[in-house]
Amino acid sequence: MKLTTKGRFAVTAMIDLAMHAQNGAVKLNAISERQHISLCYLEQLFSKLRRAHLVESVRGPGGGYILAAEASEINVAQIIAAAEDTLDATQCKSRANCHEGAPCLTHDLWENLNKTINDYLSSVTLQSILNQQRPSETTKHIVTFTHID
Repeated sequence: MKLTTKGRFAVTAMIDLAMHAQNGAVKLNAISERQHISLCYLEQLFSKLRRAHLVESVRGPGGGYILAAEASEINVAQIIAAAEDTLDATQCKSRANCHEGAPCLTHDLWENLNKTINDYLSSVTLQSILNQQRPSETTKHIVTFTHID
């Protein structure tokens, strides 16, 4: 089971977009430079994200992309699905035909793992990731100077 580059880059790009969207539309070339993701690859990903209604494009001067919903309403599972990526621990792609047309002995185990992973990724929103990335006012380091004679 492996998250592909598509899913990983889509999540990274969406986090970057959410981090910089408060200043208006974000250009893909800016995300490309900050995250070291090919611009061509980002264009393909954002086309899929737009079709999934996770982002909106803004045309004209100052154009780029914005989130189509609040960061608290977009979760990681949605982003991965929009990128057409899947996480599947089964060998049969969840068809239950792994052992001569029947489920193998561990099919239910791997299906339950799939459900657990999907439930977790569905619970992680862009906002929760942003909250981890941005130090809160209460956790900023306070520097004090002491005068020594």
